Amino acid sequence: MNAQKRYEIFSRLREDNPNPETELNYSSTFELLIAVILSAQATDVGVNKATDKLFPVARTPEAMYALGVEGLSDYIKTIGLYNSKARNVIETCRLLIERHNSQVPDTREALEALPGVGRKTASVVLNTAFRQIAMAVDTHIFRVSNRTGIAPGKNVLEVEKKLLRLVPKEFLLDAHHWLILHGRYVCQARKPRCGSCRIEDLCEYKNKTSDD
Repeated sequence: MNAQKRYEIFSRLREDNPNPETELNYSSTFELLIAVILSAQATDVGVNKATDKLFPVARTPEAMYALGVEGLSDYIKTIGLYNSKARNVIETCRLLIERHNSQVPDTREALEALPGVGRKTASVVLNTAFRQIAMAVDTHIFRVSNRTGIAPGKNVLEVEKKLLRLVPKEFLLDAHHWLILHGRYVCQARKPRCGSCRIEDLCEYKNKTSDD
């Protein structure tokens, strides 16, 4: 795919959604961090159902740490892997209190030093909360990047590096959100909705199907 096509793709995605946002519910950087940790191998809808009850009683690292692993587990038991996630969240809260004055750090190194925070989670927080250029490649973005030809790669890190290099600079800050939403609602895994896709004519997907 050439640069002109990529520019047109992101121009259309921006036109349709000028201010894309995460679909996780949060009201602070701390809440976003916790929501993203919980979202691993889970849906945003499922996470929101849990955090809508959790956050009103635990909006700070201190309040969440006070719940303990068992107390937190009661709120998130509808989410997959909730036991390990509860342990990670409680330990993360402890470290935020002890090392970061209860504030979420704004560097990749410090974020990835927190339990349950890998490269993808750190990228989401850096991009969404701190508005830094970062590309969190999940299954949706990996699929869209390969299927459309925007940034094909054999693994998530390869796709991430290609996106950061190939996405036109003016779109980089919001590209993560546009791509994930496109993958979630249009370029779906089992049956992409090519017939209603705004970038169908620019896409390199060879086996097109239509909902018509």
